[in-house]
Formats: sequence, C-alpha cells, structure tokens
Amino acid sequence: MSDCIFCKIAAGEIPAKTVYEDEEIVAFPDIQPQRPVHILVVPRRHIVSLAEAGPDDQGVLGRMLGVAGRIAAEQGSPDGFRVIINTGPIGGQEVMHLHMHIVGGPEPVGPMLKRN
Repeated sequence: MSDCIFCKIAAGEIPAKTVYEDEEIVAFPDIQPQRPVHILVVPRRHIVSLAEAGPDDQGVLGRMLGVAGRIAAEQGSPDGFRVIINTGPIGGQEVMHLHMHIVGGPEPVGPMLKRN
C-alpha cells in the first residue's frame, strides 16, 4: 500500500534501525517505547490487521511469533517478554498494517489492566 508507513519501512523507503529482517518480516524499535525493550515486528506484505488475516497469512504469522524469543533476548529481555497484537480501533491498533509488539526488559512487565 503506497501510503502505509510500515510498508515503506519494510521496503527500505523510510530508514529504521532494524534489529531483525528476513524475506517475510522486519523488526525495529518502536518510536514511542513503553518498556525498555519495545520492538515492532511487521510483515513485509501489507496485511491490514489480524482480523483480516487469512489462511495464506499463517506462515508469516508463525514466523513473527517464531522469532519473538530471539529478538527479545538479543534486545535485552532474555528472561521473558510480552507479545501484543492490537487489532482494529477497539483493540487499539493505530497503524493499519498488522504488527506485533515485543515488550520486556530487566523488570517484570506487570499484570494486564483489570477492570471491575
């Protein structure tokens, strides 16, 4: 998609400090990190969201999850991390290109927010 910032980063049209890349995905630090380790992992191919992913996307989704531990450890979170995929406006997705957040660091990430 021509106006998608993550497509442009994945294509090398916008510079980013990549921490991992292969033929299907690219990973780079979030520009507004919420934790000491906060990496975004995006597929090179434009997929709007997890809700719109289909059977043909299973391979790239598996690859994203499959490299998460390696990326987390290499970036400073070897003892654990959290993976988040915000989906759609209700799920907090801000960029309409599927992306996975890897968050962690030397301290525990903490509990998920609990509503009563």
